[in-house]
Amino acid sequence: MENVFSVVKGFLSGLSKLLLAAVPVMILWTVLTGQTVFGMDVIANLTSLVSGLGNGGFVGLVVLVLIASFFTDKK
Repeated sequence: MENVFSVVKGFLSGLSKLLLAAVPVMILWTVLTGQTVFGMDVIANLTSLVSGLGNGGFVGLVVLVLIASFFTDKK
């Protein structure tokens, strides 16, 4: 059973790394061509996320810390 959890954890970790590597490419594509990628406006979504966290005050700061904790290496 532990083997199954480690395989799933490894898969999800690899998938998240792949998606995080794709974000800068999508931003660059949007800036250079002015078109969306797969129907997603990445820059508008990131702008909305940052402004939402900024308007949240202390709660926004707590959410930002929680989100950042997902992406830090826990070794």
